[in-house]
Amino acid sequence: MAEAVNQAGMTEKVGVSSVGCMGLCSRGSLVRVDPTGILYDRVTTDNALEILSSLAGRESSEPSLKPSQYQPDSHPFFTKQLKIVLENSGKIDPEKIEEYIAADGYLALHQVLSEMTPESVVDVITRSGLRGRGGAGYPTGLKWATVAKAKSDSSYNEKNRPNGLSRKFIICNADEGDPGAFMDRSVLESDPHRVIEGMAIAAYAVGASQGYIYVRGEYPLAINHLQTAIRQAKRLGLLGSQIFDVTFDFKIEIRIGAGAFVCGEETALMASIEGKRGIPRPRPPYPAESGLWGCPTLINNVETFANVPTIIRRGADWFSGIGTEKSKGTKVFSLAGKVCNTGLIEVPMGITLQQIVEEMGGGVPDGGKVKAVQTGGPSGGCIPATAFDTSVDYESLTELGSIMGSGGAIVMDESTNMVEVARFFMEFCMDESCGKCIPCRAGTVQLYQLLTKIYEGKASIKDLTKLEELCDLVKQTSLCGLGQSAPNPVFSTLRYFRDDYLTLVSN
Repeated sequence: MAEAVNQAGMTEKVGVSSVGCMGLCSRGSLVRVDPTGILYDRVTTDNALEILSSLAGRESSEPSLKPSQYQPDSHPFFTKQLKIVLENSGKIDPEKIEEYIAADGYLALHQVLSEMTPESVVDVITRSGLRGRGGAGYPTGLKWATVAKAKSDSSYNEKNRPNGLSRKFIICNADEGDPGAFMDRSVLESDPHRVIEGMAIAAYAVGASQGYIYVRGEYPLAINHLQTAIRQAKRLGLLGSQIFDVTFDFKIEIRIGAGAFVCGEETALMASIEGKRGIPRPRPPYPAESGLWGCPTLINNVETFANVPTIIRRGADWFSGIGTEKSKGTKVFSLAGKVCNTGLIEVPMGITLQQIVEEMGGGVPDGGKVKAVQTGGPSGGCIPATAFDTSVDYESLTELGSIMGSGGAIVMDESTNMVEVARFFMEFCMDESCGKCIPCRAGTVQLYQLLTKIYEGKASIKDLTKLEELCDLVKQTSLCGLGQSAPNPVFSTLRYFRDDYLTLVSN
């Protein structure tokens, strides 16, 4: 677009700003014209000049590019969204801290440091009802309060702790590894300062002065934008020592993961930061009591931290007024698979799967019918179309045999074989198992072999019974969440799509 502006000789009249994800990935590249807000989709270098001609009132006789049918003020993909985490995404340049500040960035941090005590910050987060957006939905305020009250034993593991580091730590888990999930990546690429500000507020609340962002190496643009954002924040005194001229110090470092899915589990992630092999350990003790280098550690994911600045600015009551009784606020989803409008959405808790898939997503391409939607990644389950009137919240999805997870939503049409789906996710878990515990290491292999046998039509009813028994064994006896949740796609497909299995097995 910038090249087209130069070519048209309109550099003094038209400014071009590179922004983050606008959400509608299936129609990219997207260009929004301000101040009208008109959106153009599938813009290429060849037709970019037509947008400028339209601005100058010089419409061609047969323009190949017209304003998108997906206008933000009228299309359900946009109108059904409520953006908190994504409020700046697609609007500001993620590499310019000035644009984040102009959008009320770091105002919440200033408010916290100048007007609030650490206890009052924890109280606001608790009353807001915010729950962890990384998977299980643990109450964020309760976790913060636990870390704030924890005492660090100065002699514990002193030899292994790097010199000069604080007795408490903040970790942002950006190790997003679910197939089809790209929520955290998009937030970090589009609005990195929001996450940094949320981490700084959390550090003040719990009494930490050192933070780490653990991000996978497959996200080079997110890493680049984070590095730029940290440098800019340091330069303006928003990170480092004596932030806003008060006695509060906070530093952030980036740790790049090698792409191991198991490092999304908090104890494996901490081991990786410490320079060890990323494998889980038994809990308790929990990280809030004994985490990184044996110190009390607060771990939240990208989306959780990204909610914090807005909650502080607008208040706990405002946030708790969104969503359902037990699931407050909004949730960011990556909508992918057999659906017309793939992309990134943020919706209030309590919206139905029907609204997400059929109205916002536009349903299956070419008039096909939806068979299921898979939520929660390899740890989640497959929900049938007959249950799409269900409210999207933590409790409702759990009752259906799935989970909210980090927010991936993969749509499947009627051509999908659900045995093949279960086999795909089991293969993923088998490959990603760290191998520490036998139930996961050996159990996922045996489950994959059984699913392959069924899929190839070589199994009997006895094998189906064996599959269910083994799933229960792996779920009940595995050490960490990877193994404990690996059978979920199998359980849910057996529950709702048993006919897909029965047609492949013999008596």
